[in-house]
Amino acid sequence: MRGMATSCSFDITSNVDLQEVDNALNQARKEVAQRYDFKGSKSSIEFDEKESTLTLVSDDAFKLNALWEVVQTRLVRRNVPVQNMKREEIIAAGGNTVKQEISLQQGIPSDAARDIVKFLKDAKLKKVQASIQGDQLRVTSPSRDELQDVMRLLREQDFGVALQFGNFRS
Repeated sequence: MRGMATSCSFDITSNVDLQEVDNALNQARKEVAQRYDFKGSKSSIEFDEKESTLTLVSDDAFKLNALWEVVQTRLVRRNVPVQNMKREEIIAAGGNTVKQEISLQQGIPSDAARDIVKFLKDAKLKKVQASIQGDQLRVTSPSRDELQDVMRLLREQDFGVALQFGNFRS
């Protein structure tokens, strides 16, 4: 028997586990050290945890892209969302090398959050409310089924970052 109508909710976040990133980069460094196509090259992978940035350095753009492929493969294997990585332009660095900065997106950027809220409003789901709370969103509805529909709809869309659903309350 039900009394008052209860409201169910969940949070949408987008976080990257920095420890998993570090583990993946260590594996990538080992692979690069053993690969013949990188022998004698000035290839390196740096990770600044405080700034949440990767810096890839190599002899030329072709080798740098190959380095990114190795890094990307290792990140995917460790379930790190690669769509949260934003690659900058490849620029010339000292000593006849090129480098590329890659920033890690922690949290949902405000433009993506607005897109998600608009998408949910346009989906015309009954009694579903989405609110932006800093770098995450909270979705509420009296119906758990509606919340399941919201998650299904959001998984089918690409908002430029990996979405995680958690903190369920009913």
